[in-house]
Amino acid sequence: MPRAKKDAKKATIYLSNEVINKLEEYCEETGLSKTVAVERFISKCIDDLQQEKKRKN
Repeated sequence: MPRAKKDAKKATIYLSNEVINKLEEYCEETGLSKTVAVERFISKCIDDLQQEKKRKN
């Protein structure tokens, strides 16, 4: 049975080899897919920046 399609948009990006290597190593260690890992990283980063901005105001 096929998986349900994710509500998402495609984002094509170029990352340095150093960053890709770190990401691949992290994904191997955690068992996460690169997509899930990047989604979590970006979401956490944005959340942290928004929290920091609220604290400064």
